[in-house]
Amino acid sequence: MNFHLMTITDAQQVATWKYPQEYSFYDFEDSPETFQELLDGTYYAVRDNHGQLTGFFCFGHNAQVPEGRKQNLYKGENVLDIGLGMKPDLTGKGIGFSFLKAGIEFAKQQFEPKNLRLSVASFNSRAIKVYTRTRFKETASFVNNGTPFIVMTMEVENPG
Repeated sequence: MNFHLMTITDAQQVATWKYPQEYSFYDFEDSPETFQELLDGTYYAVRDNHGQLTGFFCFGHNAQVPEGRKQNLYKGENVLDIGLGMKPDLTGKGIGFSFLKAGIEFAKQQFEPKNLRLSVASFNSRAIKVYTRTRFKETASFVNNGTPFIVMTMEVENPG
């Protein structure tokens, strides 16, 4: 998988992605604010070996859910918040684990964090299963706009 800063072409594609019913919660709005966020330097597009856009990762502030931030759940030294999304027609196909592992390796090389943290809607059992397989552990929970979320953290292994 190849990572690069999100381009306007990537952002235009991501903004049109529509997830199935219960996952439509993750759809982006096709708005100037969405494009501004996607192009602010915290989002990276992920392409497969054939050059096809397969998903994205974001790092830092944009990976945090507002209510979790409001409740000070995102404190900690050398903790990198990550967010991610896969192209809707690729979800549920058994590639989430390798996609996440590639994102973790990219984050380790790019940012050198001691810990990674993510927030996931508690109904998203498929994602939680993948996160747990990659050694993320639940560390907190909160509700944002009526949706329960889980905060999960993992310690990054040192290569040395």
